[in-house]
Amino acid sequence: MEGPRLSAFHILQALCVLLILLEDGPQSTRASACSQKCPTDSSCVSGTACRCNPGLKSPSGEINVNPWETCEDIDECEQGKPGTACGKAAECHNTKGSYYCTCYSGFRLVSGATRFSNASENTCQDVNECTSGQHSCHNSTQCHNTEGRYECRCRPGWKPVPGSPNGPNNTVCEQEISFPTWTLPPGIKSQTLSNFFEKVQELSRDFKSASAQDTIQKFITSLDELEAPGDLEALALPDRYRMATHLLSYLEEVLRTLAKTLPGPSFTYLSSLDTELSLMIQEQGNGIVTLGQSHARMKLNWTQAAGVGDSGPTVAGIFSSRTMRTLLVNASVELDTEKKEQLEKIHESSVKGAQSTILSTVNTVFLSNKNTEKLDPSVTFSFSHHPAKPKSREELICAFWKGNDSGGYWSTTGCEKQGSSNNSIICKCSHLSSFAVLMAHYDVEDLKLALITKVGLALSLVCLLLCILTFLLVRPIQGSRTTVHLHLCICLFLGSAIFLAGIENEGGQVGLRCRLVAGLLHYCFLAAFCWMSLEGLELYFLVVRVFQGQGLSKPWLYLIGYGVPFLIVAISAAVWSEGYGRVIYCWLETARGFLWSFLGPVTFIILCNAVIFVITVWKLTQKFNDINPDMKKLKKARVLTITAIAQLLVLGCTWVFGLFLFNPRSHVLAYAFTILNCLQGFFLFLLHCLLNKKVREEYHKWARMVTGNKYSDFATSTSSSSQNQTRVLRPSESGM
Repeated sequence: MEGPRLSAFHILQALCVLLILLEDGPQSTRASACSQKCPTDSSCVSGTACRCNPGLKSPSGEINVNPWETCEDIDECEQGKPGTACGKAAECHNTKGSYYCTCYSGFRLVSGATRFSNASENTCQDVNECTSGQHSCHNSTQCHNTEGRYECRCRPGWKPVPGSPNGPNNTVCEQEISFPTWTLPPGIKSQTLSNFFEKVQELSRDFKSASAQDTIQKFITSLDELEAPGDLEALALPDRYRMATHLLSYLEEVLRTLAKTLPGPSFTYLSSLDTELSLMIQEQGNGIVTLGQSHARMKLNWTQAAGVGDSGPTVAGIFSSRTMRTLLVNASVELDTEKKEQLEKIHESSVKGAQSTILSTVNTVFLSNKNTEKLDPSVTFSFSHHPAKPKSREELICAFWKGNDSGGYWSTTGCEKQGSSNNSIICKCSHLSSFAVLMAHYDVEDLKLALITKVGLALSLVCLLLCILTFLLVRPIQGSRTTVHLHLCICLFLGSAIFLAGIENEGGQVGLRCRLVAGLLHYCFLAAFCWMSLEGLELYFLVVRVFQGQGLSKPWLYLIGYGVPFLIVAISAAVWSEGYGRVIYCWLETARGFLWSFLGPVTFIILCNAVIFVITVWKLTQKFNDINPDMKKLKKARVLTITAIAQLLVLGCTWVFGLFLFNPRSHVLAYAFTILNCLQGFFLFLLHCLLNKKVREEYHKWARMVTGNKYSDFATSTSSSSQNQTRVLRPSESGM
């Protein structure tokens, strides 16, 4: 029984396996048949069912075997769907069977990627378009960042243009312009200026940003009309200067205001009267920029152009006007301490001030930055000017106008001239203002001293000429001493005439003419002192060796009087010929001690003559103390000694004052030196002619002859005088 039952069980089990095998055997065939019945975008689940792919759905459900059904996309971005949240500031984008997320416009992922899958990956942050330059705001507007976007708002002082489209990125603005108000300075009345300001205010009322350039041109045209003849010429100079100070300040404000309305980057306008405006408008930044026109050029660091707190475009401008020259004519120049010391060193005299002649346009320079009193680094300018050649005590300078309550003046403080060429001058200034190229006329010479010099020298020339004629024509006084007097006067006459005619170096440069004048003066004055030294020698031979013979012969006199100074001048010129002539005066240079080629011999001669005169006085005292029968000769020697000492005082003391005139601003020594030096001829005429009895008698005879009175007496006295000349006069008998 056991056996059959087991067999039956096993048989039943085998049948079950067979059924299973029969069930599974053709599986692949059935699966293939299932997939053929599944719609697109689905997959077979079992032999009789299909399932739509993830992200898709079927109208009848997930499982279907109908080949005519379709799998439709599921919109995960539709609100309420699970697992589709992208998070804050992000946008969902549906795709077939899926979706992705992107940041809203104005936001971006920290990683820099453009897409993400779900909220856990959301790092969207706001983008600041204003700082990153991703905005399209115009120059007339300012960019203001908001979350996810930005707005273009009108700048302060600007307003939306009526009728323009409103929107964050297309706002159009125009400036709310209002020209500065201005009234005439107190005490000044001018119908011409009143009309000008009325026109300017009319331009202000009718101003539109679109016509900014036209407004600027009309403004300059109105300013040019001030140059026409009117009541401005009738104003006193101080009133003109006050008017110019206020007007320049007003022009700067108006032009700065108008320049900010221009779109940029540059603007230039030249009027028919050569008034020129050049503007540069650009964003703030750094670096060296150059702004130029026909009258002026400027080079500066652009960081200096922006004002504190300014966020808009930066403006730099140069306004060149010839009209302003009418108001600033003949204005004085205020020299700073350093400049004055430099001039006094050059001119060797005190400088009281300077007058000016304007050679260029008046160039007003302005920036958006109003605080331009101390700029670092300095601004470099190049100004064009009319051709001009400076004369003596003149110089080309660039100066700026400095106004005050009483008017104003030109100043050089803070400006340094770098050079000049081709009718232009280059300057560096640490501040901005209204600049011009001036021909400065320095007030170096003391007018009183100049008058004393010219009148004194003219008088001396007349007196020296009379002395020369007297020594040549008056026979009773002829002798060796008269010869010395004659040539002394000739040398002084020539030196004084050359000094009066050519001492000033008008050209401002040391040329051949100036060197020749300096050399002739050197020779003539040295020769005068050599002849004065011969006076001492003659006196020595007269008194000390009074009983032992005569003085020097004429050849020796000429050799010493003219040969010694020629030798000194020749050696000096050979050693350093450039020492003759200065920039201001045609005289000897002080450099390298060259002036001592004159002062050295002069000092030596004065000291030697002083020693000789001391010895002479001492000898005369001894002779008067002795019992000497020849008292007549001693009295004459005493008279000659007094005359010679007086002459030494006249000629020597003048140059002694000059030796101690180290400081040109020492007025006492300067006046003493000038007066004594210029009146040398008069003093010599007084000593040797008017105080000489024999010369006076001859003058009386000449006067009677000219007037026709007592002609017979004159003839008789002349005849007797000629007979007396047959004997040879000794020096002691000459009366000189």
